[in-house]
Amino acid sequence: MYELKVNGMSCGGCSNSVKRSVQAVDSSAKVDVDLPSKTVRVTAAASLEDIRAAITEAGYPVTASTVL
Repeated sequence: MYELKVNGMSCGGCSNSVKRSVQAVDSSAKVDVDLPSKTVRVTAAASLEDIRAAITEAGYPVTASTVL
């Protein structure tokens, strides 16, 4: 499981965009977005690097990430 701090998310549409970007890399990924804390938790087979890149490419800067 990965936990990422993601800037720029402010609504349900942003949350859905982040989820779609991660699931484009790993279609079976479980993605939980907490808008107030700007935290995204991802359970996926894809690497943290690939997930960070997908979220950033979708327009949401990842400021921190950890493997849990």
